[in-house]
Amino acid sequence: MRYFAELSYKGTAYCGWQRQPDMPTVQQTIEQALTKLLRTPIEIVGAGRTDTGVNASYYVAHFDADVEVDLQQLHYKLNMMLPKDIAIFSVTPVADGAHARFDARQREYRYYICPTKNPFRRYSAWLYYVSLDVEKMNQAAAKLLEYDDFTSFAKLNSNNKTNICRVMDAHWSVEADGVLVFTIRADRFLRNMVRSIVGTLVDVGRGRYSVEEFCKIVEAKDLSLSSAGAPAQGLFLSDVVYSEETFTKTF
Repeated sequence: MRYFAELSYKGTAYCGWQRQPDMPTVQQTIEQALTKLLRTPIEIVGAGRTDTGVNASYYVAHFDADVEVDLQQLHYKLNMMLPKDIAIFSVTPVADGAHARFDARQREYRYYICPTKNPFRRYSAWLYYVSLDVEKMNQAAAKLLEYDDFTSFAKLNSNNKTNICRVMDAHWSVEADGVLVFTIRADRFLRNMVRSIVGTLVDVGRGRYSVEEFCKIVEAKDLSLSSAGAPAQGLFLSDVVYSEETFTKTF
């Protein structure tokens, strides 16, 4: 039987989602807990990779179990066994062919920038004290919807078959406490793409690039022209969307 698990995690203590030898990862941590609880080797497949230090406020993974599963007990015991920086929201039976990664139609990331010193945001936002022109950043962000090749923001040697992505939304907002939030939604993302985009948009906001120059960076398809990637701690995978036939979010 196949199950989808909805979860969240704080990425500070992990070398990303993907299992790695001799490195703590979110995938490995959950697999070890499931294997102990179900008393059979369990492997899980996530909706996508997140890099070292990156967080997920909403994430989906699937696993198969050939043993009888009490979903309520599994949910409870899994949360008790996992460390405090990983939380399971639900475990739901799905069709055997459902795939957490390949069946995802959309993914959404949010990036947080805190403009003032804030000890409570230290590990969940980029503390950036330079004044930024949010209007120009939004003008540049809107241009992303006009492109589909994001080679200028793709990490080298990532073994991508294609750098084509369809961006459906990209915008900045400002929360009541002054924190800047960048939201971007697409059918897929390249490794380090969001952090590279954020870093370049911040350079638009501080006057290093104009909106037109930002567009030329995208059009050049040259990673060396984009800005340094924003720090990992401000990035959150915030949503994963599937067709109704595959999986419906439970909350």
